[in-house]
Amino acid sequence: MRKATRAHGFMLALITAGCLAIPASAQAAEDGYRLLERDGYNVKWGERRLGIGARISYAFARETLHMDDRRAWLADARNCGHLAPADALAGEHLPMETLARETASAFRVWERAANLSFHEVSDIRDADIVIGAQGEPRRRAFANVAYTADADDGVHAIEQALVCLNPEEVWKVGFDGNESVYDLRYTLIHEIGHAIGLDHPGPSGQVMGFRYTEAFHDLQSGDLRGVQRLYGHAEGNRDDRLVDLADGV
Repeated sequence: MRKATRAHGFMLALITAGCLAIPASAQAAEDGYRLLERDGYNVKWGERRLGIGARISYAFARETLHMDDRRAWLADARNCGHLAPADALAGEHLPMETLARETASAFRVWERAANLSFHEVSDIRDADIVIGAQGEPRRRAFANVAYTADADDGVHAIEQALVCLNPEEVWKVGFDGNESVYDLRYTLIHEIGHAIGLDHPGPSGQVMGFRYTEAFHDLQSGDLRGVQRLYGHAEGNRDDRLVDLADGV
């Protein structure tokens, strides 16, 4: 697992058939992106072919889910294995409505970048990606990705992803130059990137870098190349222009 300072780090775990995979090294990728890999295979939603789009559902956890839950994908989740309701993140300075809006905006950033479609569902049993609070708070945020044991054309299909944020941390909306407090949308964009098959390409220079930064408001060129390699270009848009994180849905 990569090392990072508490104030400037994101973490990730991969799980499959009860086996935890350690992420690749922190050495920077020359092309600005790195795809998640397990035993030499990439992982993605939808068809097990690179460059093919996907339609993905997400939901907020409404109840506490534990590692001993019968849901097999949760039982293997190392970092988000104790998933608390998403409203544990809400409070006086972060209403649930704001959390929902920032989450939708984060998904929209990836939709505009590649051939992806996200939609919210109310029941986590119908959700591909489940978002909640850490039941055992540590660090800032984590993502877990569970995928099928079989592969085709060098690709595993993702079956489930979890995103969990620390409810004991202070979260903000928007950049203010104080990088000791993380922007909620930026953090969600980063974790969703893991949930759809992107790894850390290195410490910095991309939204998927493992160090938090407020140096840019856009998905960077490596982020775009990575997600478009997985899912192709957004429908009707062949541009490789940067995608502004600050744009709303």
